Amino acid sequence: MRLLIAGLIGAIVFFIWGMLAHVVLPIGEMGMQIAVEQDAALAALQASATKGEGVYMLPGIEPEKMSDTAAMTAFAEKYKSQPSAFVVYQPDSNPALASMVPNLVKQFVSNLLAALVLGWILTLGAFSFGQRVLIAGALAVFAWLVISLPYWNWYRFPLQFTAGALIEQVVGWLLAGAAMAWWLGRKVR
Repeated sequence: MRLLIAGLIGAIVFFIWGMLAHVVLPIGEMGMQIAVEQDAALAALQASATKGEGVYMLPGIEPEKMSDTAAMTAFAEKYKSQPSAFVVYQPDSNPALASMVPNLVKQFVSNLLAALVLGWILTLGAFSFGQRVLIAGALAVFAWLVISLPYWNWYRFPLQFTAGALIEQVVGWLLAGAAMAWWLGRKVR
């Protein structure tokens, strides 16, 4: 029960922090831009994303051609001076435009699951309050290093977006970790 309550506390704190980071502070939108000519861009995506839902790399080459040196050389030459894009394509409309409630519920559940994992780790040893908070921060940095940094490296996510993700995760999990550390450090009677 102690772990479940710690997880709930951590999830609530991180959820509130996420709301502040995205709604009040500019952290959640760092590096994001609004495209002009959105109708033309969406029409072009509909016409070219013939395989439906998925992640599209522009420019992209079929995996079976990657071992063909001549094809790769021609591909690299053709696109070496062209822009690139990483597109998460959904052929259906975004239901969050009508209501964000389902997305907010899923976000809270994912925060709760993460906080339960963190809480479990924080109960594995006789850690002090400060050590528990540092563990929470270290896990946030770890997650950023294995997810966001590779996206910056391989998929060219903007550095500002990547830095925003670091700030959001580290600050959020330090706050959640402090609340959880306080709860877990209480004397049980």
